[in-house]
Amino acid sequence: MKTMIGCCGLDCEKCDAYLATIRDDDALREKTAKLWSEMNHFEIRPEWINCEGCRADGVKTFFCSNQCEIRKCALGKGFATCGECPEMAGCKTVKAIHDHSEDAARNLKA
Repeated sequence: MKTMIGCCGLDCEKCDAYLATIRDDDALREKTAKLWSEMNHFEIRPEWINCEGCRADGVKTFFCSNQCEIRKCALGKGFATCGECPEMAGCKTVKAIHDHSEDAARNLKA
């Protein structure tokens, strides 16, 4: 499994926060902050949109580093991703991602 697959199975290389970071694209940071603020009903500032990938060394968004229950669970159990967890099939936490992204579930099975 490639390193840029997050704990949940999402592909970090397709994430706007990752893209804005590697491109140093302030316009994309602004757009992403606005969209994520609307989606989460919480102000997210453009300067918070910096991430080098969920499982990669380096900076992560505040959510990914401190708030993501999926990442906390996987790392807490000593797993690189949820795909290593024998309880993944019945996990309600990661199910929320997989219900909206078939690719994420597929990435964990690859």
